[in-house]
Amino acid sequence: MSIDLKGDKLVQTDEKHLWHAMHKHAPGKSSMIATEGHGAWFKDTEGKEYLDGVSGLWCLNLGHGRKEIAEAAYNQMMALSYFPLTNSHVPAITLSEKISSFLPQDYVTFFSNSGSEANETAFKIARQYHAQNGQPGKYKFISRYRAYHGSTMGALSATAQANRRMKYDPAAPGFLHVPPPYSYRSMFGPGEEGDLAAANFVDEAINWEGEETVAGVILEPIISGGGVIIPSPNYLKRIYEICQKHNVLMIVDEVVSGFGRTGKMFGFMHSEGVEPDIITMAKGLTSGYLPLGATAVKASIHESFKEGGKDHHLRHVSTYGGHPASCQVALKNIEIIEKENVVARVEEYGNTILSELYELSQSDQVGEVRGKGFLYGIEMVKDKSTKEPASDDLLNKIIGECKNRGLIIGRNGDTVPGYNNVLILAPPLTSTVEDLEFLVSTVKDVIFELTK
Repeated sequence: MSIDLKGDKLVQTDEKHLWHAMHKHAPGKSSMIATEGHGAWFKDTEGKEYLDGVSGLWCLNLGHGRKEIAEAAYNQMMALSYFPLTNSHVPAITLSEKISSFLPQDYVTFFSNSGSEANETAFKIARQYHAQNGQPGKYKFISRYRAYHGSTMGALSATAQANRRMKYDPAAPGFLHVPPPYSYRSMFGPGEEGDLAAANFVDEAINWEGEETVAGVILEPIISGGGVIIPSPNYLKRIYEICQKHNVLMIVDEVVSGFGRTGKMFGFMHSEGVEPDIITMAKGLTSGYLPLGATAVKASIHESFKEGGKDHHLRHVSTYGGHPASCQVALKNIEIIEKENVVARVEEYGNTILSELYELSQSDQVGEVRGKGFLYGIEMVKDKSTKEPASDDLLNKIIGECKNRGLIIGRNGDTVPGYNNVLILAPPLTSTVEDLEFLVSTVKDVIFELTK
């Protein structure tokens, strides 16, 4: 069936039949409809080009149009279209070994379809692991306020964003939330001292709950969708020490931070001496070219699932998890990341070109600029002295004017009531120098113009 890419019929069909994610119904307001992309740019049905300043949904790390990735998927589909990982296939074996090679020791990987599923898998593994080690009462998980860990019920229960959970509660039992290391709005005070106090709150929470009831702590190295909240490097190390102390598994959610986004292969690598028990991945694993999630588990933890005994095996399956084509795409994606030194260029340009965004702190309505690698957040306020969040109207004007100038940026929408005031920038990791300079100059010009 042919579709007319111009004219009103496509818009009408879209409004009638397609249910959009995170989309408030607005009759008569047409959605942006993309038709093609190249590098960091895409084109809509009107022929206008835009720089994608948020990499789709934080995932298009290598940009559009990488022919070698498409060919890897095609060749794999022609060779072996599908095979379940109740048995095995070569791309999954090769990819699991490759993932382990980046990590501080040997890990065993379970594949799924998304970040949400990767975290769901982690929760199951953690609970079963403790049960098989004589501690079946260790079932609770601790996460931080403002964190996002997925949209399925377990992952949503770990998500501590009130707007995301509205009308979907009650959550699954056993999920607890603690304050984040949010220096700008910390109840513990600014800087590393406040961040370490936030970490010690986790220690107290485990004590209050009883360590015999806590299975794991899940956290992103950088709280991304909750406002790009970046802790001091020693925060993550302190959490690791607390988890070791209480025999609690440390689950690091690298769905956004992984595969170079922060200037390291994984975000936790900014903190020395941290060896997470479980690491979850998606998004940048395939640069969004095909769906794939992964839950990497320390080999020492995996050992308890190999022992004899009733139901000691992991009774969990994902039909499309570890699809041969997705694994082959991930391998090609990683090959490009290594061959083109993507992680190093992210570190370099994040500290040079994108760091010019810190100049926005001169604006009376920019409370704080936070950034690491190709991940930046700009917290907008009405007044710097009170830190009262800026209005939705101002943020929408900034986003709209950037779009008018050919740049797509994001915000922490549907996060915390009254605090959805952080603009988010996360361009493709292969963005050219010219792309990045355009992004920076556009954002600076628009914010300074609209906050005079």
